[in-house]
Amino acid sequence: MNFTTPVNITKSMHCVDFSSEIITIGSCFAVNMGAQLDYFKFKNTTNPFGIIFNPVSIEKLIVRSINQKKFTEEDVFFQNERFHCYEVHSDLSSTNQQELLNSLNTSLEFTYQKIKTATHILITYGTSWVYQEKNSGAVVSNCHKMPQSHFDKHLLSVASIEAAIQNTVDAIRKVNPNCSFVFTLSPVRHIKDGFVENQRSKAHLITALQNLLSDHLLDQAGYFPAYEIVMDELRDYRFYGDDLLHPSSMAIEYIWQRFRASSISETAWSTLDEVEAIQKSLLHKPFNSLAESHQKFQSKLQEKISKLQERYPFMKF
Repeated sequence: MNFTTPVNITKSMHCVDFSSEIITIGSCFAVNMGAQLDYFKFKNTTNPFGIIFNPVSIEKLIVRSINQKKFTEEDVFFQNERFHCYEVHSDLSSTNQQELLNSLNTSLEFTYQKIKTATHILITYGTSWVYQEKNSGAVVSNCHKMPQSHFDKHLLSVASIEAAIQNTVDAIRKVNPNCSFVFTLSPVRHIKDGFVENQRSKAHLITALQNLLSDHLLDQAGYFPAYEIVMDELRDYRFYGDDLLHPSSMAIEYIWQRFRASSISETAWSTLDEVEAIQKSLLHKPFNSLAESHQKFQSKLQEKISKLQERYPFMKF
């Protein structure tokens, strides 16, 4: 008797291992996956410019980073006692204009260097709905709580999404022709856009990605079906958080296990288990921190960490 419909996932031809240099970019689901990669001590960088939802904004930031087009005073504005930039998330906003510009340009250089050395780039798209700033006509990454009257909202066409994805890949290929791409679609439901509108948005993203992948227009690229796993395999509200929109920690863990099986090299699995055992041990809270038994526990734990760091010096606990 089956109670679910498992999504079949083909084993990746370009698996991640502990020698990989990974960049994780995109929606809040990219943050979820990035957190898993960080937990297991992969060499990973997640969203240097904060959470970005739509393909055009991701393209714009990638191209700007690769072209090293510095942010200037013209790229920032003052609202609600803080300086903001329409191209990045509000997490980067600041009360000081120069501090914001310095932070943005530091992230620009950092992103450029990471792209040049990346072996894998994971991109998660969240929505096809975008907001265009009326004065400039530019698509923004974040509205920063500016009045709705400042923007026009519209749904990106499949063709424009394909172009944005292709331009993103082409720009990266210019400085790093050998890196692999993993594309995913965020399972987070953007209900503020409307139920039908959310489905249209996801459909445009799926169609654009599959058009490019099926026509082999994206070399060394694959699709990981996170969205399909949640929609078809975990088809139950118990796999959502309290807001009933974002996947729960249980769902994220399950998606990670599917990612591990399909996209992480089997040669790395034993190390994953070692890292997890250490991480769980680090959370251990003793009844008596001065007890001899706890001191022995700590000593053995440090020995495990040291042996692992001998093989992987970049791992920090």
